[in-house]
Amino acid sequence: MKYKDGQDVRLGDRVTLGKDEEGVVVCSIETGEYSSDYPEAQWGYLKKGIMINFPLYGLIHYEEPEADLHLIARAQSKE
Repeated sequence: MKYKDGQDVRLGDRVTLGKDEEGVVVCSIETGEYSSDYPEAQWGYLKKGIMINFPLYGLIHYEEPEADLHLIARAQSKE
């Protein structure tokens, strides 16, 4: 899945939905990337899309990105 600007959505990305609400990408189902708190065994059945955890809204599954979903920062690499 890609953001509106064409960049790939990646596990751990910090994003905004609308003006103020921030969240974190916890699963990228199509690429097989899952955080330890949201394992493939639990969420892989969805087959496509991403999962974002928002403190205010909770966990939201997107098959297509919302028009007002924007990348704030990439996850820190673990090198």
